Amino acid sequence: MENLKLSGSFQAYELNGFRLHVYNSNDVMADTSFVIEGKDALVVMEYPLFKVNAAEFAAYIEKLGKKIATDITDYHLGGSDKLPIVMPEGMPSFIEGPIYGGMMKGFAQQFGDTMVALPTQKATEVPFGSTQQYAGVDFRFERGASSDFPGASIIIGGQVFYSHWAYYTAHMSPLQLGSAAAVDAELDATKFALNSGCKYFIGGHGGLVEKPAVEARVKYLETIKKLMAENADAMSFAKALKAAFPTMPGDIDPLAQALYKK
Repeated sequence: MENLKLSGSFQAYELNGFRLHVYNSNDVMADTSFVIEGKDALVVMEYPLFKVNAAEFAAYIEKLGKKIATDITDYHLGGSDKLPIVMPEGMPSFIEGPIYGGMMKGFAQQFGDTMVALPTQKATEVPFGSTQQYAGVDFRFERGASSDFPGASIIIGGQVFYSHWAYYTAHMSPLQLGSAAAVDAELDATKFALNSGCKYFIGGHGGLVEKPAVEARVKYLETIKKLMAENADAMSFAKALKAAFPTMPGDIDPLAQALYKK
């Protein structure tokens, strides 16, 4: 792999009892995949969706030289057709439903042969509020933001907090924050993450951040609530949000339109 130009990038982090490997795919959706390396085995999470990324991910895993205990699919169904798959409760039926199923059909039409063949094996569902152990590491499955159901928040080894979207510092996507109710749901979920005691915070979009980014997200969501109460339309809200966070990257207008849609 050292002599190949990678489409994505890998980083590894040493933690107490395991190692966390983060694969930033650099694909069009900013998807991120993970490997949790225990003493004798590996857990993969959010397997890549595109062939070029899946090949890089598989080659990296092979270099680690350990068996794969399981593949956790929290929200991103990828190309792990030969692995045992674990999902939070409700996700298998959600994947078959019109929202997720329609999204995947849309991706197939848009991206065609660049996508992997999706897995067909039956997933094991994990109940919320339970702790499972894979590769000698504890995985605590908690409910994620209610607006993102049935995606889970997963606490890994008591040190890493996984959510569908990482708490990176940028204006949030209307796909994540599409209503006033979603603002409250995300704020509750972010405060839960902040109080988890974890060192690192990861997500299927956006990679890895640390505690200050989670604290910044709480402030951001609280500001959005305040500005929505003070502004009657999307245009004035967008202007006020830009003034509140003048250097923050991201597109404000689609978010404002989503929050104010009738």
